Amino acid sequence: SPPASPSPSVSSTTSQSSTFSSQAPDPKVTSMFELSGPFRQQHFLAGLLLTELALALEPEAEGAFLLHKKAISAVHSLLCGHDTDPRYAAATVKACVAELYLPLLSIARDTLPRLHDFAEGPGQRSRLASMLDSDTEGEGDIAGTINPSVAMAIAGGPLAPGSRASISQGPPTASRAGCALSAESSRTLLACVLWVLKNAEPALLQRWATDLTLPQLGRLLDLLYLCLAAFEYKGKKAFERINSLTFKKSLDMKARLEEAILGTIGARQEMVRRSRERSPFGNPENVRWRKSVTHWKQTSDRVDKTKDEMEHEALVEGNLATEASLVVLDTLEIIVQTVMLSEARESVLGAVLKVVLYSLGSAQSALFLQHGLATQRALVSKFPELLFEEDTELCADLCLRLLRHCGSRISTIRTHASASLYLLMRQNFEIGHNFARVKMQVTMSLSSLVGTTQNFSEEYLRRSLKTILTYAEEDVGLRDSTFAEQVQDLMFNLHMILTDTVKMKEHQEDPEMLIDLMYRIARGYQGSPDLRLTWLQNMAGKHAELGNHAEAAQCMVHAAALVAEYLALLEDHRHLPVGCVSFQNISSNVLEESAISDDILSPDEEGFCSGKHFTELGLVGLLEQAAGYFTMGGLYEAVNEVYKNLIPILEAHRDYKKLAAVHGKLQEAFTKIMHQSSGWERVFGTYFRVGFYGARFGDLDEQEFVYKEPSITKLAEISHRLEEFYTERFGDDVVEMIKDSNPVDKSKLDAQKAYIQITYVEPYFDTYELKDRVTYFDRNYGLRTFLFCTPFTPDGRAHGELPEQHKRKTLLSTDHAFPYIKTRIRVCHREETVLTPVEVAIEDMQKKTRELAFATEQDPPDAKMLQMVLQGSVGPTVNQGPLEVAQVFLAEIPEDPKLFRHHNKLRLCFKDFCKKCEDALRKNKALIGPDQKEYHRELERNYCRLREALQPLLTQRLPQLLAPTPPGLRNSLNRASFRKADL
Repeated sequence: SPPASPSPSVSSTTSQSSTFSSQAPDPKVTSMFELSGPFRQQHFLAGLLLTELALALEPEAEGAFLLHKKAISAVHSLLCGHDTDPRYAAATVKACVAELYLPLLSIARDTLPRLHDFAEGPGQRSRLASMLDSDTEGEGDIAGTINPSVAMAIAGGPLAPGSRASISQGPPTASRAGCALSAESSRTLLACVLWVLKNAEPALLQRWATDLTLPQLGRLLDLLYLCLAAFEYKGKKAFERINSLTFKKSLDMKARLEEAILGTIGARQEMVRRSRERSPFGNPENVRWRKSVTHWKQTSDRVDKTKDEMEHEALVEGNLATEASLVVLDTLEIIVQTVMLSEARESVLGAVLKVVLYSLGSAQSALFLQHGLATQRALVSKFPELLFEEDTELCADLCLRLLRHCGSRISTIRTHASASLYLLMRQNFEIGHNFARVKMQVTMSLSSLVGTTQNFSEEYLRRSLKTILTYAEEDVGLRDSTFAEQVQDLMFNLHMILTDTVKMKEHQEDPEMLIDLMYRIARGYQGSPDLRLTWLQNMAGKHAELGNHAEAAQCMVHAAALVAEYLALLEDHRHLPVGCVSFQNISSNVLEESAISDDILSPDEEGFCSGKHFTELGLVGLLEQAAGYFTMGGLYEAVNEVYKNLIPILEAHRDYKKLAAVHGKLQEAFTKIMHQSSGWERVFGTYFRVGFYGARFGDLDEQEFVYKEPSITKLAEISHRLEEFYTERFGDDVVEMIKDSNPVDKSKLDAQKAYIQITYVEPYFDTYELKDRVTYFDRNYGLRTFLFCTPFTPDGRAHGELPEQHKRKTLLSTDHAFPYIKTRIRVCHREETVLTPVEVAIEDMQKKTRELAFATEQDPPDAKMLQMVLQGSVGPTVNQGPLEVAQVFLAEIPEDPKLFRHHNKLRLCFKDFCKKCEDALRKNKALIGPDQKEYHRELERNYCRLREALQPLLTQRLPQLLAPTPPGLRNSLNRASFRKADL
């Protein structure tokens, strides 16, 4: 046949002339990849076939929809024949054959907008091209149009001819996209492309890639991305399901799509109607063979295959997926070699890395993952700026992929993934002497991985972390640096986060343990402010759900302090808080949000604090939430402290509307404080010491906590709650409650049981603290020290006669002050003081005197409370009342000189007690009505009898007190004189 006359290339070209080579494009190489005149003259039959294919794939081709499958199948059949022909078995011969089909690459690249979108998310495969294509006019870009897969979803199948224009919402040029290819045709065409890429001469492909413009190279990378998605292995079950239903044809698709879009009739209803009217022989187009009407078989019956056939097909599908991925990987390496010296190297390599990351994130064989991870390591090693100087998203995606493979069940994959992750840290460290970015991204990825992956293997990931630690310890090149120590810290941190995140799923019903785990995870993210902020907000949400408004407010204060700390690093404005120190008046605990870690870098350079909350507007929002939670919790004084940090920001922004709202809320808060000045209207919380003993508690064994419970919680309530919860967890007859508050001797406990000891505790303040803690709120906020008393006698009984009644006072100090971001805080210090019987009597009388003074001075006065306290003080007592105490301890002068001062102090306490009784009676007389006069006279008579009985006891003098005090007894009333035992 005579050669065809030269004609313009059927393949669309671009007007851009910039290429990746400093030299002019090689016309000889370019002509081999285009349907040019020289190519068709030299390869007439191949040129004719590919020209027909290109014409069939043209967007404006009339009736081309019916020709797509036939044209692509013709090329596919030829390539299959070449591949199985023994004459072409040698690689050099196959390379020559592949040269006949090189224009297929350009044809597929230009057909890309109409190929079926195999990627899961809409618009996935257009990301790479849009990233590289700065000027897409003339390239037939599909920006602004509905994705083909979306249109197919609307219609329920492949698009009909001419339907694309009807749904286009973009510019008129977008209509060039034409009708989309079906999934079967697209996959077949991509298989042909992969065959050409696999067998073509690599040097030839490299020279061709050098001549491509930036948008063309973007399309090529997009095509490779689509190849990975199209041939991804879905597993046997998914393959069987797809095999039974795939690629059905329907002639009424165009009508269904038009009707679905125009709204004349629903496509689903129309399909149901037609199925009912269909003849018993079915649609003739669905008949596979037509020899007779009685022997037809529909395509949907293709599921009837033996198990061996299905397994064989699944095996072939898996091998095809591996082969396709390896071909893509080889092509990517060719592109990398091409653009190494190019000016647009960074953008192209970023797109290449995205394709590699997609391949590592999809279902792949162990063989491919070894090569894929090796390619990833090479990319990071040669071009570290891709991850550490450019977009943070790539580094985050890579860390997530590597961690996922570090948890693989296959040891080879774990080895490669561990090596990749370690080299990533090492590369980051060599650039800036720390690997803060990788630390942050790995930590974030771990939380995401454990939270979203169902078949996640904790054991295998721990092995990989141990492998990375071994790499760091044996790395001779960085032995003199802090790298190994930083890696060790990170591995320990990841280990704890992994443990806590897995445990969270087990403790959904235990609010205290759940909050503790969330707290520990947040502590693990101390170097990742974005994630720590997220977990603080999660904790606030959980507290709010449980009704712990004070703790939810503290979480938001910590979050605001964290944001303020990093805003202070970014910019120094006078209206902004200088950091977490500005929040000390709200809570002393916020100092733990200080950015004191030595690997915290400047937020704007390292990609830290990129969330929306790390702005002035975000800080305002966090402070407003904190104020709202404080208001719900009745902590109105703290609301004022929060707004002290918020108002300067609003003033600087001249936000008078919000300022008016803030001052209105402040007025409400101050009004409520005035109306509730006595404090009895507000109950802030009840505190209990809880000790856990027994190996069944795991980490809680021998730990002591102070629990903050809702207001007016009884000891029996918390005991029942904890006993019921742990009985359900450990089983019946395992949990035992220790009824007393004596020190626990663990050697006497049953090792097979779990013991819980619960004691009611009260906030304790030193004398100097009480000068500042004036109001009821002050004495219920910022609590660190708690007290409980245990009565005992020398013979072991809890209670006895007054002369032998001792008391053990136990002071507990907690790690943090209540309220905190969690409702239970570990006890960090314990101090015990033993009081003698006379000291116990002194404390009891001081307590009664304080109760009398409080009831007398209360404003507004409360007559009922005053009378109750009076009745308990001067009424006829039979149970160790004030008179009996005086008769026991003041009747005789003690023989021991050490007790002289105590004797005199008790005498003074009784004198003060009598004075307060007189004041209380005088106040009660002014408050009572006529109906209570007789009751008041009875109280006065009782008081007179008590005073007469006490008179001879209180008038005794101790001559020894007038003598000089020996040096050893001078400070006998100091706290240090008590018998202390620091535990």
